[in-house]
Amino acid sequence: MKNFEDNPKSIKYHVKKFLIRHQERFRNKIVVDMPAGNGVTSRILKDIGAIPLAFDLFPEYFVQEGISCTRANVLEKLPLEDKHADFVICQEGIEHFTDQFKSLTEFNRILKPGGSLIITTPNYSNIRARLSYFLSESERFNSIMPPNEIDSIWMNDQSKTSDIYFGHVFLIGIQKLRVLANLSGFKIKHIQFTRLKTTSLALFPITYPFIFLSNLFTYLKHVNREKGYPKDYQKGVYGEIFRLSINPKILLDGHLFVEFEKVNDFDQVMGKMKSVQKEFGCT
Repeated sequence: MKNFEDNPKSIKYHVKKFLIRHQERFRNKIVVDMPAGNGVTSRILKDIGAIPLAFDLFPEYFVQEGISCTRANVLEKLPLEDKHADFVICQEGIEHFTDQFKSLTEFNRILKPGGSLIITTPNYSNIRARLSYFLSESERFNSIMPPNEIDSIWMNDQSKTSDIYFGHVFLIGIQKLRVLANLSGFKIKHIQFTRLKTTSLALFPITYPFIFLSNLFTYLKHVNREKGYPKDYQKGVYGEIFRLSINPKILLDGHLFVEFEKVNDFDQVMGKMKSVQKEFGCT
């Protein structure tokens, strides 16, 4: 078996480094690992003194001795009580979930107040990914086809479960991830840089001035409009969006590696939101 956690090109390597560097935070804490895959991260968690709880659609591929993995679908409900876990790690999972908002609200349900949700996912916000989408709506132009019914069904074993494990059909960028997380009761606590994408770096000097100016123009156009919210709140939201849009680390990184903090129960969030009335059927 390849030791992906020792390969700097693998996200498992960067997750391992993060966990070891912050092992005191995880010691004796309950950490949900979902999807757990082959269990490498659960084993690392156990080695640093955490209490891993592993879940996956296909637990038969979990190969770590001394740790059990339970079959579960985050979109249905994880077999845990409310506010049970201190951490949730969703490593390379969010891009496979058919309902990302529902999965985030389920993670919120099982997390204690102030708990952390750590998400890693291929970075659909870096410059290379943006160019790939522009050219072919593909994750990597000239090497991967756009999502399709041949390449995008990664696991479909009806003898074990009726659930289907989709490929990267639901790739998500930092802005969509941020808003779905906020609507689920989370806020960004930390963004961890993983590794530089050389294609993004090569394109950076050419594209960054346009990225900066277009996002600045959009920010200035919207920040002072009357939206029914206090001005400080409105500037805070739009300011965070603007900073993420022009963040060189996000534009150059191969992966998104984001730690969110639970600041509200998900069912309390919508009560604070105001609706923007639209006339349906009009463009």
